[in-house]
Amino acid sequence: MFHEDDEDTGSVDRAGHSGGGGHGHAYSFHHFSGPVVGHHEEIIWKDKHGHHHHDYKAHPKYKFAYGVDDKHTKDYHGQKEHRDGKEVEGEYHIHEPGGNMRSVKYHSHPHGGFFAEVHNYGGNDHSGGTYGGHNHR
Repeated sequence: MFHEDDEDTGSVDRAGHSGGGGHGHAYSFHHFSGPVVGHHEEIIWKDKHGHHHHDYKAHPKYKFAYGVDDKHTKDYHGQKEHRDGKEVEGEYHIHEPGGNMRSVKYHSHPHGGFFAEVHNYGGNDHSGGTYGGHNHR
C-alpha cells in the first residue's frame, strides 16, 4: 500500500468531505505531473499528393496518484504510477468486500516485458454480508 505523503508522489491535493447526516468522514486525493517533457523529435513526411506534414514524437514522462477512503461506503482503493520513456512502474490497492486488502505492484520494461507482484492481506470473510443500500437509518 502507499500513502499520500509518499515521496514518489510529491505533494498531493487532498479534499476532505463531511458526510452529511452523521455518516462519517471520507476523503480522496490525487496528484499528476506531465504530460510529456524533454527532448522531442520532429517527424516530417509527404503524403501521396506530395504535401509535407509535421509531427512530433516526445519522450513520455508522467507521475500520478489517487486514492479514496470512504468509511461510509467502505470504499478504500488507490493507485500510483510513473513513466519515463518506455519504463512504467506503479502499484494499486483495493479493499475487497470480504475484508481482504489486495496490493499489486507492477513494472514494465521494453526488453523484459510486464511483471506484477500480487499480495493479499487479511483474508476474506464469506459469511454473507449485507448491502446497506440507500436506506440510511
